[in-house]
Amino acid sequence: MLDRIDEVLEEINLFTANSNNEVEDFRLRFVGKKSVINELFEEFKSVPMEQKRELGPALNKLKNQAQQKLIELSDGLISKSNKREAEIDVTLPPIHNAEGSIHPISQTKNRIIEIFERQGFNVEDGPEIDNDWNNFTALNFPENHPAREMQDTYFIEKDPDVLLRTHTSNVQIRLMNKKKPPIRSIMPGRVFRNEAISARAHCFFHQVEGLCIGEHISFKDLKNTLYYFSREMFGKETKIRLRPSYFPFTEPSAEIDISCFICGGSGCKICKKTGWVEIAGSGMVDPNVLENCGIDSTKYSGFAFGMGIERITMLKYELDDLRLFSENDLRFLKQF
Repeated sequence: MLDRIDEVLEEINLFTANSNNEVEDFRLRFVGKKSVINELFEEFKSVPMEQKRELGPALNKLKNQAQQKLIELSDGLISKSNKREAEIDVTLPPIHNAEGSIHPISQTKNRIIEIFERQGFNVEDGPEIDNDWNNFTALNFPENHPAREMQDTYFIEKDPDVLLRTHTSNVQIRLMNKKKPPIRSIMPGRVFRNEAISARAHCFFHQVEGLCIGEHISFKDLKNTLYYFSREMFGKETKIRLRPSYFPFTEPSAEIDISCFICGGSGCKICKKTGWVEIAGSGMVDPNVLENCGIDSTKYSGFAFGMGIERITMLKYELDDLRLFSENDLRFLKQF
């Protein structure tokens, strides 16, 4: 056993460490609970009594030597680290912090808000979690009506239904319930739909909706409002067209297309060779919606519209993948 003690002692004296991992290896092998020295102490219990007088001091010396060596190895690493820090050349030019940028969705949203504020619209906000009445029923979606299937909804509770809003139209309902005409507001915000994530769809995205209620509001007012927006957003040469469509909360309803600002209407991959690009849905507010909010539909009329901020951003910057906006890839974001 004395030979074994001498071998371990020699191994301790020859051990060197250049990293924290190597110091930890030393600790586990010679100082830890499962170390070779502890194994020797276990073996020491079974040796004859006459040998213990010689082996005991040798084992204690070995244990103390291992602990002292561990301290020396640790102090040596600290000394090397301090030396490396002292070798830093402080005369080298600093690495400047990279400046951040505003997210492209935020840039587009702010630009949309700016354009509509010039036309007299103010900005309204509302909850992302709302009830069925504000999100569907008050907007002329009858219970079990097929129109509800146009939007796959995240329901949080049933009876009564509580859900993640599928559009910012819930803010329109809340606004009409608390404020009487005239109303001229836009509602930017995040919305949620239970859709498979792909280059063209996501489970959450951003919308800007607009609402104008007053006396003698006509479809021409809607057209002029969106025409002004399109020219300011996409260029003075932009033209618009309105295609008949269907939405439960407007009648008549129309999709808004703009002349392709990439190819000038001659046809490209952005407009799918048609010369036109869809940007929004719109229409005159259905009288039922006004009545649901306590507004006299025989006295007041109005228009509403809605557009996806991601859609506008993708068109403006010629992007083809919706997922880029939510992946937080700095290589993408630093381009804006």
